[in-house]
Amino acid sequence: MTDEHSHNEPGEAQYKRWIQEVRSRGLTRLGLMTSWSWSDDPARLAFTFARYKFVAKMMTGRQKVLEVGCGDGFATRIVRQSVDIVTAIDFDPSFIDDALSRQDDDWPIDYRLHNILEGPLDEQFDGIYSLDVLEHIPLDSEHIYMKNVCRSLSDKGVVIIGMPSLESQIYASSQSKEGHVNCKTQDEFRALLLDYFGFVFMFSMNDEVLHTGFGEMAHYHLGLCCGKA
Repeated sequence: MTDEHSHNEPGEAQYKRWIQEVRSRGLTRLGLMTSWSWSDDPARLAFTFARYKFVAKMMTGRQKVLEVGCGDGFATRIVRQSVDIVTAIDFDPSFIDDALSRQDDDWPIDYRLHNILEGPLDEQFDGIYSLDVLEHIPLDSEHIYMKNVCRSLSDKGVVIIGMPSLESQIYASSQSKEGHVNCKTQDEFRALLLDYFGFVFMFSMNDEVLHTGFGEMAHYHLGLCCGKA
């Protein structure tokens, strides 16, 4: 095998096809938040993808799903793989502009600029999820957030909300702590969700591992909710 061949041609036929397709389409660009994570703490992407994978599995079979607080929308495609329609909203135009600039016709996602604290969407969804949002909302506004999420949900819809635990914050970076104004214990989180739903199932995560273990040792909480109150 010549040096030229070893540098320019893959050794197996299936790789050659994939490489040619990627070269034709162009490399996928990371989003604003995911690019920062890849530069600052690459392992964080594994944790993020694991949370979205959990949402995707729980939302499988839902027809119309809403993401509240999508950020750059990079991981939203994981959920789109499991449901028919995904609408993803964020209040920050920088993130929505970035997500729209990377829109892929093979994975259509309806990205919209919308602040959930200013009102619900003018349509209803049979699934809603919101990851790493509630901890950024001041305590005196959290009920506005919850009410507008519920107003965007159909009567038989399912909601998943995820947030870092209060106990994890001693390990958080100073940058994270600046934005995390409303972290909760698992019991506090459950109590809030039970104000709005008849059924709340709590899960915990440590890094990318999902479990139902002792809440005070969890780094991250996920509440799966149904039965609007």
